[in-house]
Amino acid sequence: MSLAQRLAAEALGSAALLATVVGSGIMGVALADGNDGLALLANAGATAAILYVLISLLGPISGAHFNPAVTLAMRLRGDIGSREAVLYVLLQCLGAVAGVLLAHAMFEQALWQPGDRVRSGAAQWLSEGVATFGLLLTILLALQQRVAAIPALVAAYIFAAYWFTASTSFANPAVTLARALTRSFAGIAPAVAPALIGANVGGAALAVACAARLAPASAQSPSR
Repeated sequence: MSLAQRLAAEALGSAALLATVVGSGIMGVALADGNDGLALLANAGATAAILYVLISLLGPISGAHFNPAVTLAMRLRGDIGSREAVLYVLLQCLGAVAGVLLAHAMFEQALWQPGDRVRSGAAQWLSEGVATFGLLLTILLALQQRVAAIPALVAAYIFAAYWFTASTSFANPAVTLARALTRSFAGIAPAVAPALIGANVGGAALAVACAARLAPASAQSPSR
């Protein structure tokens, strides 16, 4: 695949992912009648489902990163070059923002609505570090053992991490950035995004080091 095709796949996949995260959150709240647990269940289920679809269909084109933390891990492993990695991250972030705007438009909400939900503190940062570490370790180990299962493994991990982390598992700097642009169920305040992104990056770097110890080997393109 050409670089242009790979970048288009990353932008499209990131946009679809965020449209699903934000849109399912809006729909979940509207139908859950004040039950946040039910809204979170709907949000987690929709996100896991779209991840399976996107990774299965776009993985053969771009590797289906949709996540700067995954791209960083692949760069650290030497699987992609610096220029390609920078372009991947740029298109992931642009696609993620576009996905949030699309979700707002579909639900007739104001397109521009910076978040106001404060998710900060040590527990939130630790949760994002753990969420990203687990996601990257899942991907990196699966590349050595169960490549065909990556779509299902990533979807299952994210569904679980929505529930076992205090932050509801962003595990993705582009997602963190984009969710600072919505006041919906999925939103966060922009001021807390940098610390959460730092936790995402730290978790990813730790996962790369851990995977190298557990299963050192040659690489293939990853998912999510």
